[in-house]
Amino acid sequence: MATLYTQAEKNIRNTFLFISGFVALIIGLGWLFSYILDEYLIVVIAIVIAIVESFLSYWYSDKFVLKMTGAVPVSKEDNPELHRIVENLSITAGLPKPKIYLIDSSQPNAFATGRDPEHSAIAVTKGLLNKLERVELEGVISHEMAHIGNRDILLATVIVVLVGVVTLISRYFLRASFFSNRRRKEGGIMLLVLGLLGAILAPLAATLIRLAVSREREFLADATGALLTRYPEGLARALEKISADNNILRTADYSTAHLFIISPFKGKQAKSVITRLFSTHPPVEERIKRLRMM
Repeated sequence: MATLYTQAEKNIRNTFLFISGFVALIIGLGWLFSYILDEYLIVVIAIVIAIVESFLSYWYSDKFVLKMTGAVPVSKEDNPELHRIVENLSITAGLPKPKIYLIDSSQPNAFATGRDPEHSAIAVTKGLLNKLERVELEGVISHEMAHIGNRDILLATVIVVLVGVVTLISRYFLRASFFSNRRRKEGGIMLLVLGLLGAILAPLAATLIRLAVSREREFLADATGALLTRYPEGLARALEKISADNNILRTADYSTAHLFIISPFKGKQAKSVITRLFSTHPPVEERIKRLRMM
């Protein structure tokens, strides 16, 4: 059975396996690209890209995510109550206090990011602060602290960057096929086929990867967060309010949706077949049921 400690070890191991697989994939694509076009310099470029992107994804992926979601730092003077809640739960969890960020959105939601507990951050929306009671807000923050403690944040954040790079490369295959000269007509056709396959499969693969790392970790974070506050009902009520709110979080997209405590997609977007089929979160009703059974 997964625990806070076994999950942390598993997430660290999976992160480095994922990065290693990414490096191998990029170099492999570079070799294939260079073989088809008879340009072996492409292999060198692929190796450089793989190394640079792996470095950036590990050390700076949290900054990319915070920028993508429009999160800005919140000082203790700006919101002392929020800082007190985070400080108290950090002490309870035995973790360093994460940096706190605010997203200018009326949708109540939150996520955690960073490469380790010493370099972590929690981002909350204005809607979360305005619409939740203190015990409910504590439940949400404790959930995010659990993600930090079990190293979910590293794996989930790295995936945002690396999957995005793979998707961009698949598009490059597609575009490169149209610029192949006549001497490379055969190579151009092969690139076109690879590009089309990549354009179709890359987003699907990205979603499947996010599904694999997202659903079960939410149940574990709920349980761990409830143990921190000793009040599962607070988080259960928060999940009810967040899921019932229909405001749109405009800065959210499919690459970052798995980071949030509840899917940020609302209204028609949440009801679409694709969104429901590839949801990165377990059903809210099931999460609430498990919390109220604790």
